[in-house]
Amino acid sequence: MRHLKKGRKFGRTADQRRALFRTMLGELIIRERLRTTEAKAKALRPMAEKLVTVAKRNTLHARRLLSQRLSAEAARKLANVIAPGLHNRHGGYTRVVRLQRRPSDASRMAIIEFVQ
Repeated sequence: MRHLKKGRKFGRTADQRRALFRTMLGELIIRERLRTTEAKAKALRPMAEKLVTVAKRNTLHARRLLSQRLSAEAARKLANVIAPGLHNRHGGYTRVVRLQRRPSDASRMAIIEFVQ
């Protein structure tokens, strides 16, 4: 039974899952929108929201925390472009929009994007 076990595994080991979401976070920040499966978008959302909250602080420590979790380009864009635009919001920085199912395997697809 999976009582009190939160988070999805996506058929990957912990290292693979960490790498998957690190890559997806970087692409989401650089492109500001990402098309993926609905389950991955829903799992990615809290991670992205927490990084935006850190970036909104705009301190040296916040920038160093971002650079630990993201590439240099993504951390810079998040701190300089995305976070200032979301400064007046108190959460809810991303949205997940459902799309039609993928034709090949009928997976539920979604777009995750930053709210402007």
